[in-house]
Amino acid sequence: MQDRIDHVEACLDGLLPTPEEAPARLHEAMRYAVLGGGKRVRAAMVYAAGHACTSGAMPVSVGTGLDCAAASIELIHAYSLVHDDLPCMDDDTLRRGRPTVHVQFDEATAMLAGDALQPLAFELLAEMPIAPALVVQASRVLARAAGSRGMAGGQAIDLYSVGQSLTREQLQTMHSLKTGALLVASVALGGVVAGASSSQRNALDDYAGAVGLAFQVVDDILDVTADTASLGKTAGKDAADNKPTYVSLLGLDDARALAESLRTDAHAAIAPLGEGAKYLAALADFIVLRDR
Repeated sequence: MQDRIDHVEACLDGLLPTPEEAPARLHEAMRYAVLGGGKRVRAAMVYAAGHACTSGAMPVSVGTGLDCAAASIELIHAYSLVHDDLPCMDDDTLRRGRPTVHVQFDEATAMLAGDALQPLAFELLAEMPIAPALVVQASRVLARAAGSRGMAGGQAIDLYSVGQSLTREQLQTMHSLKTGALLVASVALGGVVAGASSSQRNALDDYAGAVGLAFQVVDDILDVTADTASLGKTAGKDAADNKPTYVSLLGLDDARALAESLRTDAHAAIAPLGEGAKYLAALADFIVLRDR
């Protein structure tokens, strides 16, 4: 995973505009938002899914396509964090252990940086050296995951739910959109670029659904159990903002049991993919066990 983190960091560094190119302040803010932090779990999932569908024997074009797909998902994720931290949204001052973009620069620059990162992601997908039909599929996967039926819709529900009591089903719907959609898209993009068969895509979808939900469950756990230094963002903020979480709904022990059950489901989903899915299995373990 560290190899993939280093690789996608280098890809992003080369693909983002430089501050020497006007408008310099905007480009500096974009680079600040994207580079030098983050677990790069979504990028790692792109590569792991591609590996699972090709048994590691990837043509150069597929490898380059995975680079573009991994970078694009990280750009969308970074844009979402920039906007999510704004005063009109979560109003947070710390992200990845550093001041948030609107604190480091200003609110207008942060808004524009997020606005600029989103189209850059689709520009990268358009440049993938794979079959045009697969480029179209990949673009649709990412667009749907980022839009009102995915991440943006989940963020809206999250904002509307502050101070309200949600059922477990309602909470799962919110998080499957806000957090799960991009994780599912990451796995799907790896499969699309690698030319996955329908049976492989079904296995990837089942795996991604379990892992996407597990990721948010563990995030809710960490918000209660971890400190600000280890999280890289403000600990306890969900409780302070009176947001519904899996811990507030289920309790800490049952939330941990749910995460472990989802890890089991993720492993079972990719069992038909054989040895090639070992990196996907490791990522499921990493996501669930990072609170231990």
